[in-house]
Amino acid sequence: MRDDSTTQCWLFEDLAKRRVTVRFDQERGSSDGGAVLLGAADRRLGLSESLASCIRDGRDPARVVHEIEDLIRQRVYGISCGYPDGNDAARLSSDPVHKLLVGRDPVGEDDLASQPTLSRFENSVSRADLYRMGDALADCVIERHRRRRRGRARVVTIDLDPPEDPAHGEQQLVLFNGYYRDWCYLPLLTFVSFDDEPDQYLVTALLRPGNSPDKKGAIGVLSRLLPRLREAFPRARFRVRLDAGFAAPDVLDFLDAQGDVEYAVAIGKNSILERRARRHMGRARRLSKQSGKTEHVYAETRYAAKTWPRKRRIIIKAEVTRHPGRDPKDNPRFVVTNMTQTPRWVYEKFYCQRGDIENRIKELNLGLEIGRTSCSRFLANQLRVFLTAAAYVLMQELRLKAARTKLARAQVSTLRERLLKIGARVHSSVRRIVLQLPMGYPYAHAWGRVARALGAVPG
Repeated sequence: MRDDSTTQCWLFEDLAKRRVTVRFDQERGSSDGGAVLLGAADRRLGLSESLASCIRDGRDPARVVHEIEDLIRQRVYGISCGYPDGNDAARLSSDPVHKLLVGRDPVGEDDLASQPTLSRFENSVSRADLYRMGDALADCVIERHRRRRRGRARVVTIDLDPPEDPAHGEQQLVLFNGYYRDWCYLPLLTFVSFDDEPDQYLVTALLRPGNSPDKKGAIGVLSRLLPRLREAFPRARFRVRLDAGFAAPDVLDFLDAQGDVEYAVAIGKNSILERRARRHMGRARRLSKQSGKTEHVYAETRYAAKTWPRKRRIIIKAEVTRHPGRDPKDNPRFVVTNMTQTPRWVYEKFYCQRGDIENRIKELNLGLEIGRTSCSRFLANQLRVFLTAAAYVLMQELRLKAARTKLARAQVSTLRERLLKIGARVHSSVRRIVLQLPMGYPYAHAWGRVARALGAVPG
């Protein structure tokens, strides 16, 4: 075998009884044959079309080769298939399946947009375009679940989370964050969930400067989101879960003013709260000493910080943690809430469930690389975040359609591996386009279930 990484032909002399030759010469082949599911999901949701309608195209119509919607589809499908960077366009521009997904003849028509074209597109969006895109993304997700649930939900829960997005360049508004001790952006991700469903659905993603306080933008996001949810689910109760970074007076006042919103927001400990928890911590220590295990005692109090207009209900979690080989450790926690359930229920059954958000964030980071914010302009990076969010919406749609299969709870990376990454040969004629997939594909049954759920019929 020649030691040349660019060769198109590889020989394996001892792999089998006969010489094995591997050639990269399949002109009408693609490694993303299963990605037709993305196109079907996108068109049913109207996602790329909605996002494209938000952008004011200032180009000369006579010279336009790639429409805005085509550019969005190209980037969203590429991100979904594991190509998060604009530089990947050079490798995908002639891929027959990706051309097909954008709406072009997979064999005969011109290639997809180049990396310079995509870069110009990313850097052309305005703040007003992005504002409209944020609304369009939320509207699309909410409408999808309104139809899915027929406007019926007992409880709609909103979670906001500000994960770190480290940066390694000279991007605009990359600033030092003292908490993370890093130069970064600090996006604000918003998820919604319905009743007791296990998944949280990404509804919007706001990119923020790295030194932003956690609460920055939270009131604006909730102000735009709550009316939409009320209209879509008129009989639902609405709940909001936030960590301690959001426990600011203006955020709490906003939540109280809604009237129909229940909330549980973590707050940092202070000397007053610790003093009120002292008796309960003593009981937790006694229980932990007796059992030799971590123990919790729940209680409540009424408390008003200096900046609060009135006292609010505080849930106290008096916890003593024990680990083998370590001394027991006091770990008191506090949550401010307007909910009326028992302290244990509020903390364990409601507030602690926001921990599942970490799994969604892991998918966005590891599965789709939402942190690939390497453009120099801040607004261009916000567009990238929206495109990645759109890709995640499509992957969540595939997961929904995979209900009652082994992929119903699969991570994004697993969904990509088992539903999208299928070698395919593409044939195009005047009457039809045919994708030939391998007969030995081990997940054909699950793929077929998803395809049928997206409107495909046996041919």
